[in-house]
Amino acid sequence: MHEASAAASILRIALEEASRRGATRVTRLRVVAGEATGYMEESLAFFLGVLSKGGAAEGAALELSCVKTRLRCRSCGAEFDRRGSSFACPSCGGPGELTGAGDEFYLDSIEIEGGSEWASTSS
Repeated sequence: MHEASAAASILRIALEEASRRGATRVTRLRVVAGEATGYMEESLAFFLGVLSKGGAAEGAALELSCVKTRLRCRSCGAEFDRRGSSFACPSCGGPGELTGAGDEFYLDSIEIEGGSEWASTSS
């Protein structure tokens, strides 16, 4: 249930930014999550709904963009998406190592009423 603390962090950041912009309501949260984080959209949406109840973000839509886990072959250097639990390179069969792509988790942007949209500088 690590989604509960992740949802709390997302909500805190969104509400702080909305407040800075003089917004009355947060209507949409755009989140980027790498598949290696294991975050599930349904769980994040559930906890965001529970934690935002009665507040400025109650009912805000969640848009989750998933980033595939990328590997780099130690033998031939090819980069490829991980397939299932395999780390084998599809080009040469050599062992793949994690590149860091797929570990992301951040609030990319929010939509608000009574102010302007905000987009993070993280990528």
